[in-house]
Amino acid sequence: MAENKTKPTAGSVSAFIGAISDATQQKDANTLVKWMERLSGEKAKLWGPSIIGVGSYHYKYDSGREGDMPIISFSPRKSATVLYSLIGSSGSEALLAKLGKHTTGKGCLYIKKLADVDEQVLKDLMAKSLAVKRNRASS
Repeated sequence: MAENKTKPTAGSVSAFIGAISDATQQKDANTLVKWMERLSGEKAKLWGPSIIGVGSYHYKYDSGREGDMPIISFSPRKSATVLYSLIGSSGSEALLAKLGKHTTGKGCLYIKKLADVDEQVLKDLMAKSLAVKRNRASS
């Protein structure tokens, strides 16, 4: 079985964000890092070459594939900022309905810019995801 490429690295989160060419996306990335750190109480880390995340949880699929991933994370992609693991839990659909301009796919939330969404709703989605994953980890 292939090894998971998404692992925490020693890369600098601030250097990675500083290399983002779009000023709005760079500002949004800094804001997301602040929110994630404040909500989780943990420092953000670079996972792989392009994902910024906080915390860690272990997963194991029925297929036998397993690994570790950040509890909440995002990646500033050219077309949109992708936020991972924020949707799919109980109550997330109601929050998504109030979020604002976004798209979803395969467990990911895509946002062009933070100004397009309700910041409190996004923070609520993050907090909900953190609580669900931490609850699973302690069970």
